[in-house]
Amino acid sequence: MKRPIHGGNLAWAAARVGCSPSLILDFSASINPLGPPKCAIAAIESHLDDLVAYPAPDYYPLRVALSQLHSTLNPNWILPGNGSAELLTWAARELSELEETIILTPAFSDYQRALRAFNGRIRGCFFFGEDGEDEGLVSTLSQGGFCPKVIINSHKQIPKPAPTLGLVSGKNQGLLLNNPHNPTGQLWDKVSLLPYLEQFALVVVDEAFMDFLPPDQQQSLIRWVQDYPNLVILRSLTKFYSLPGLRLGYAIAHPERLKRWQKWRDPWSVNVLAVAAAIAVVQDQAFQRQTWDWLPAARSHLFQGLSSLPGLHPYPSAANFLLVHSEHSCSQLQEDLLKHHRILIRDCLSFPELGDGYFRVAIRTQADNQRLLDALKDVIS
Repeated sequence: MKRPIHGGNLAWAAARVGCSPSLILDFSASINPLGPPKCAIAAIESHLDDLVAYPAPDYYPLRVALSQLHSTLNPNWILPGNGSAELLTWAARELSELEETIILTPAFSDYQRALRAFNGRIRGCFFFGEDGEDEGLVSTLSQGGFCPKVIINSHKQIPKPAPTLGLVSGKNQGLLLNNPHNPTGQLWDKVSLLPYLEQFALVVVDEAFMDFLPPDQQQSLIRWVQDYPNLVILRSLTKFYSLPGLRLGYAIAHPERLKRWQKWRDPWSVNVLAVAAAIAVVQDQAFQRQTWDWLPAARSHLFQGLSSLPGLHPYPSAANFLLVHSEHSCSQLQEDLLKHHRILIRDCLSFPELGDGYFRVAIRTQADNQRLLDALKDVIS
């Protein structure tokens, strides 16, 4: 079985150590450990009879529920999808029609996969150097003029300017980025991103992890979608609500763009059980508040624990995961943790800019986090 590109491949991990996937403690996929919410399970159970019918292809009740979650939006500006990965495919198709697309690297590997599927031309904007130092970020971005202000930086809390964009002529190029950034966990200030909406033909912002920030801390560009027809926002419902197996996300963009995407794709891309669960969870304010209350303390505990281990250097993060620079081989750490403790961490081999010197871990419950810290201490020693 090939080494996985993404996290969460428990079948691969279990095969490596000869055990059941259920016995693996998974830190490789950044999924909320507090879910799924009970309301999601109840909604699925109550809609089992709907399996005998096709879902309504316009998904209007779900679009209404999502529009209420984002109170300034009309349902026509929302398109549910089979995970945000499906919607990334259609965004990539549009980006590939442009002269080139700029991606902040290291970047989620599916960005390049989706663009290459349509023969899109890619230019990487390398903002996180192999040594992990901010100097690499400054020197790389300042040469092209692309340096959005960072709210949570890697090693040092150094404010970054947001100058005018010098990478493009502003006529036929696209920009694809995620906020918070994966895999670093950095959070771009929304105001510093606004100038790029004037300078790129199409801007796609993947906000898959934005839900993990309380509303008053989120840096979403959703409120500007109706002002900029060239802006697309991608959101995920599976990470925050612990439903990756259901595959559910949504895009927010101009209705004419979404109508075009709807013509390109299969007519029933979201199943009826995913729709039922999604309508329930986006209204579950208690679960949302529980997550926002849990994450900061759990993240701080894991960050401090990792910092105390020899040879490990975690980076501050706004998301529900931490990127860690390691003086030890991370593929060997992954192997030892699996073999001796049945714990799976995410190696960063799929990020060429990072390689074997970095790994990423999800934030889990305090007991799980402590189990990881004890296991790391054991294998490092």
